[in-house]
Amino acid sequence: MLRSFTARGGPTAITGSSVPPVLNVVRTLVIVVALFTVPLAHPRLGAGGSGKALAVALVVTAVGYVGWLVLARRSERLTVAALAVLGAAGGVLAGVSPLSTAVAVGCVVTSAAGVTLSTEASLAITAETVAAFLVAGLATRAPTETLLGYPLTFIGLWAFGLTRHAYLLRAVQAEHTLAEARRAHEAETHAAALAERARIAREIHDVLAHSLAAVSVNLQAAEGLLGALPPGPPELAKAIECIGRAGVFTREGLADARRAILALRDDTAPLPDQLSALAEEYQADGDVPVDFTVTGAPRPVTAEVGLAAYRTMQEALTNARKHAPGQPVGCSLEFTPTEVVVRIVNPLPAETDAGPLSATGAGYGLTGLRERAALGGGTLAAGPVEEEWQVCLRIPA
Repeated sequence: MLRSFTARGGPTAITGSSVPPVLNVVRTLVIVVALFTVPLAHPRLGAGGSGKALAVALVVTAVGYVGWLVLARRSERLTVAALAVLGAAGGVLAGVSPLSTAVAVGCVVTSAAGVTLSTEASLAITAETVAAFLVAGLATRAPTETLLGYPLTFIGLWAFGLTRHAYLLRAVQAEHTLAEARRAHEAETHAAALAERARIAREIHDVLAHSLAAVSVNLQAAEGLLGALPPGPPELAKAIECIGRAGVFTREGLADARRAILALRDDTAPLPDQLSALAEEYQADGDVPVDFTVTGAPRPVTAEVGLAAYRTMQEALTNARKHAPGQPVGCSLEFTPTEVVVRIVNPLPAETDAGPLSATGAGYGLTGLRERAALGGGTLAAGPVEEEWQVCLRIPA
């Protein structure tokens, strides 16, 4: 539907193709019947001045109606022009041949103008149609009853069209209001979701992060107290080692908690920077060469995509440390037009080279990563490829 709007945003005219097809069929049928039956009435087509005027009016009516159907639907200005031509021709037809079906043309024009155009434009076309009829009717000495009745008919149909026009405008305004309400509701929903995510982030920070920090402090204190004791049984050294390892896990948990909080707040660093820092951290902890590369044009990604990529690389590096200790690891981040690809590869270790941590863990890390990738519409593949172990995440972004 093509609509005209006032400066205040309200619609003033409806000139589109929202008219029911059956109404167009009825209008066309009325015009065609008039065009074929008017020449059968008085005056005869081409006979004298009235007959010639009748012929010209019929031709203009046919051309004007075709133009209205084909061109006028594109804008209000073309609609006004086409209906103005059609109204003048219809008025002349009715005035020249008042005792025929010619009056139907003017009826179609005035009712259609009332429905589709603004009040001022439709009033002008109705006045033009009435004036053309009166001029032609007086010139051909049409019956008095038609000189009075036809203008009233045109005006009455125009008034009916105005009623329909007001109804359509209210429908358009209601549709516009509904669309605005939907947009406002979506904005409120988005704001509420952001507020809830911020609340969850605060809870994680206040509960989990503080708890882990307290655990880390106590572990460090316990490690310091045990380390200050004189050398004792082997179990003491083993306990100190376990406490140190627990401290490392606690610090990693704190880092993960902070990262989760940043993800909830949509305040994360660019993905290449996150993965580069993770690779540097892994290399510093294990003194193992880690090659990290970025290909494609980096772009911002959602928090969910960034977290999935980070967790994938984190899990793959942890597995490499467990199962192929001391082996170099290659990590790559690729930006394609439709997705982000994270790939981690390391040489497959010999069976005799399995690290001391190879038997640790529950074995559900990759399963969880596959589930996380599936939630984001992506896939995760992990397995041997040409004497290397490869983990590859593909996720839309």
